[in-house]
Amino acid sequence: MSVAERATAESVAAPPPPAPPRGSNLQRAERRLGNALVLPGQLLLLLLVLFPVAMEVYISLTAWTPTSGRDWYSAYKFWVWFDNFGDGLTSPSFLSTALRTVLMTVGAVGVEFVLGFGLALLFVDKFPGQRLATVLLLLPMMIVPAVSGFVFYLLLQTDGPVNTILAAILPGNAEWQWLSDPSLTPISVVLVDVWQWTPLMFLILLSGLLAVPEDQLSAARILGASWWQRMRYVVLPIMKPILIIALIIRGMEAFKIFDAAWLLTQGGPGEASATISVKLYREAFLNAQWSYVAALAIVVMIAVSIVASQAVKPIEKRQAGQA
Repeated sequence: MSVAERATAESVAAPPPPAPPRGSNLQRAERRLGNALVLPGQLLLLLLVLFPVAMEVYISLTAWTPTSGRDWYSAYKFWVWFDNFGDGLTSPSFLSTALRTVLMTVGAVGVEFVLGFGLALLFVDKFPGQRLATVLLLLPMMIVPAVSGFVFYLLLQTDGPVNTILAAILPGNAEWQWLSDPSLTPISVVLVDVWQWTPLMFLILLSGLLAVPEDQLSAARILGASWWQRMRYVVLPIMKPILIIALIIRGMEAFKIFDAAWLLTQGGPGEASATISVKLYREAFLNAQWSYVAALAIVVMIAVSIVASQAVKPIEKRQAGQA
C-alpha cells in the first residue's frame, strides 16, 4: 500500500473529533457569533413589520387625522380607545362592502380554479405547439394590473367590442351597461381578475399534476380504474396540499383587489363594485379618516389571518401524520 493510500485509509478509519462540551466557551462563542450575524436581519424585520403595525394600532385608538393640526406623535391627545372599531363593525356600509368583497372573491377564485384545472388537464400531456400555447396563456399574468384594468375599461364600453361580439352572437341588441349597471359592475371587476390570474392558477395546478407519480396512475389504470376514479382516489388526494395553497394564495390576493375596481368604475355606481381596498382608499385619501381606516385595516387583517390559518390546517394535519 502506498503512502497516499495508507493516509487515506487512516483518515477514513479515524473517529471524528469529540464535540465541545455543552456550555463550553467555544459553543458560547459560536452562539454569540450566530446572534450577531442574524441581528441586522432581525432589526430590519422589526423596522419593516413591527413598527408600522404598532403605528397602525396606535393611530386606530385615536381620532387623529392629518387635518387635525397635530403631528402623528401627538395623536394620543385624541384618544378614543376602541370607538373606531365599534363604528366600523356596526357600519352598514363597511359590512356590505366586506360581504360584497367576499362574494366577488369566491366568484373570481372559483372560476379561476375551474378554468385553471381544466387547462392544466389539457396541458399535462404533450401536443404540437404546446410551448407556444403555454406562453400565450401566461401572457395576461405578465401585464401590469393597472394596464389590464384600463384595457377592460375600453372593451366594456356600451359601444365597445364586447357588446359588439355579443350582439353578433345573441339575438337582439346587446347594449349591456357593464360599467354603469349596479348589477353588472361587480361582474366586470371579477371578469378582469379572472382574465389576468387564471394563468397563475393554471401554472400552480399544472405543476401539481406533473408531480403525481406515474407508477400510481399506471397501477390504478391496470386495476381497471376509470378516469374519474383515478382523479378522485389518486390525483386529488396527492394534490390536496397544492390545491389548498393555490386557493389560499389567490383568495388572499383577490380579496385585496383594487386596480380593476377603481379603474373600471371607481367602486361605483355608488358602492356597487366597491371592494375593501376601494373602501379604505376612499376613507383614507378622499375623506382623510386615517384613524378609522387604521381600525378597519386591523379588522380585515385579523379576519384574513384567521381564515388563512384555518385553511392550512389540513396541510398541518397531514404533515403531523407523516411525521
